[in-house]
Amino acid sequence: MKDILKMDIMTLHKHIANKEISCMEITAAYLQNIEKKDEKIKAYITVTKEEAEKRAKSLDERLSLNSNIPLLYGIPGALKDNICTKGILTTCASKMLYDFIAPYDATVYEKLNDNGMTLLGKLNMDEFAMGSTTTTSYFHKTYNPYDLSKSCGGSSGGSAAAVASEQTLFALGSDTGGSIRQPASFCNVVGMKPTYGTVSRYGLIAFASSLDQIGPMTRTVYDNALVLDAISGYDKKDSTSVMKPSGSYTDDIGKDIKNMKMGVIRQFAAKKINSQVVNTVNEAINWYEKQGVEIVELDMPSLDWAIYAYYIISSAEASSNLARFDGIRYGYRPDEFEDIDRLYEYSRSNGFDTEVKRRIMLGTFVLSQGYFDQYYNKAQKVRRLVETEFDRAFKECDFILAPVAASTAYDIKDAKKDAVAMYMEDIFTVPVNIAKLPAIALPGAMSEENLPIGIQLIGPKLSEKTLYRAGYAYEKRNSEVSHV
Repeated sequence: MKDILKMDIMTLHKHIANKEISCMEITAAYLQNIEKKDEKIKAYITVTKEEAEKRAKSLDERLSLNSNIPLLYGIPGALKDNICTKGILTTCASKMLYDFIAPYDATVYEKLNDNGMTLLGKLNMDEFAMGSTTTTSYFHKTYNPYDLSKSCGGSSGGSAAAVASEQTLFALGSDTGGSIRQPASFCNVVGMKPTYGTVSRYGLIAFASSLDQIGPMTRTVYDNALVLDAISGYDKKDSTSVMKPSGSYTDDIGKDIKNMKMGVIRQFAAKKINSQVVNTVNEAINWYEKQGVEIVELDMPSLDWAIYAYYIISSAEASSNLARFDGIRYGYRPDEFEDIDRLYEYSRSNGFDTEVKRRIMLGTFVLSQGYFDQYYNKAQKVRRLVETEFDRAFKECDFILAPVAASTAYDIKDAKKDAVAMYMEDIFTVPVNIAKLPAIALPGAMSEENLPIGIQLIGPKLSEKTLYRAGYAYEKRNSEVSHV
């Protein structure tokens, strides 16, 4: 029989429903591959081997009584380690939460459990999701499966690397300014950042609450839509969640894309971009045009300011959200301290690493008296301007094609270079979060150095079906997509 690790969700589902492959066999195959590969890649923080085997055995027993099963029944998945799981470590890759075991499950994990998923473990990330390298983790760096000397991207780098190296069939990441799409691009997988509110954030440990969004990372577009079906929908425990559109996200996959309109943003074309990335984007534009898609040039000058607004808003919200980590109720605290003020000081100065402290200080500054109007309020005005320009753009086109990153994966030794330079790497991804839009990262091409280059498709709010339709068509231009 064909290798279990090469099968997609629908193929595995059919084999499970027909009792041709057991849930235990699938789980064992993935656990063996984790044991084989993760010593080098280091995608996982926690591998839930015993829990996964127990779950698979239970699913097989239930299957003998009922063959009418959900699509994710027995399907192995993994979660970024900022998604709460009751009874299992949830660390945010930080010393601050190095031993934190959540007392409840995140809504997305509850939904996946209800759909029969088998959890393989929790995945590495940049500390508190602040970064784009997965090198700021308290536990270890994660390496790109295509070249172990390269970055896998971040902050959902563990999720992308695990999917690319077949250490899980799918993973959930979180995207605050590109943290699903950029590592997906670097690791040659599909990453969806859904419309803000489409997926509940209850149980996601917050970085920036008005920007954070959980989304799926998979090997194929169709698998991605299936996972989003499972995790999306209104949640009364999240006041920002919205009702799921009727039907399935797979409904429009496979439909003709002829006569659709695709936008190309002039401001993005003017940025300094690696020539191979430029070629990949241009080839994608030309391919869509040959399929009968109309190309529309868009002028969106506010996008030049989006990156600055993003780092002000996200840091301000991080400052507020991370104030709760003070060494009192849970998380890291020193063994000795003179008084409560020293407890706060020692806990936070030793529990957080450099990048998190940098953003807390920046956020505290822009929220402080005398600077609030000058920075935070102005950033919110830029945010409104970005949203308005996207609204205007989508009156002219169905979706927008753009780069994900300005380069292929960079050397991992350079991943902690100048902080401002690293922040500017997010220039193509943060406008989507600022405007609360959906966007999907797709494998595009391989560079001369055999490194993946991705593209992203951006749509208006709640247009995930359109993005999956257009993304699937692009994916099918090649009969095979290379994975490690």
